Amino acid sequence: MRRIISILLLGIVALGIILTLVKIPFGVSKTKVGKYYIDKGVEETGVTNIVTSVVVNYRGFDTLGEVTVLFIAALGLGAVLSTRKKKVKRKVEPASLILYTGCRFLFPLILLFGVYIFIHGHLTPGGGFQGGAIVASAFLLIYLGSRERRIGERGTKAIESLGGLIFVVVGLAGLVISGYFLRNFLPKGIPNLLFSGGIIPIIYIAIGFKVGSELAGIIDNLGGAVSRLS
Repeated sequence: MRRIISILLLGIVALGIILTLVKIPFGVSKTKVGKYYIDKGVEETGVTNIVTSVVVNYRGFDTLGEVTVLFIAALGLGAVLSTRKKKVKRKVEPASLILYTGCRFLFPLILLFGVYIFIHGHLTPGGGFQGGAIVASAFLLIYLGSRERRIGERGTKAIESLGGLIFVVVGLAGLVISGYFLRNFLPKGIPNLLFSGGIIPIIYIAIGFKVGSELAGIIDNLGGAVSRLS
């Protein structure tokens, strides 16, 4: 009986997927959405990176939801790890001199590269999520080279909150000025220049700092948990 019910449920799910796929207008001749973005994206947003114009402008509210999901995941991980009983910390074996020196040398360079990625996200491939992940990887490198160091929790929380606040405030400003949430109300400038794209660079910078601080906080929580278990 259980097998029959499982087969019926699988058949219903498969039928629903098939009916959904039939309704989707596949093919260049059947859809105009992608072509519209390519033809009108630069003109309407002032951004030469069409992917950025879609992610931050046309579907900016969805991007806000993605940032919120990452925030909830980081918050949940911190809550789970904080419930573990703290064990007596053992002495952490220091890293080798080569690893320690190399990590300290690469740390500012990786930070600079991550900032470059999300500042230029409206001009080149990349953006807030990618730049934030690179920034967080710099802090991971510090953990490898300086195992006794910890990231300041207050600092990461403050940067994370500030990044989310800027995102929401910019969206509300668009609602007040233009009548639409996250409306690109600033001058779009000249395409291919750094100061172009209206609110899009501002949002990407906010996302970059927010994602970087959240991922760095996750690394800090996991590093602290590992040190307590070791």
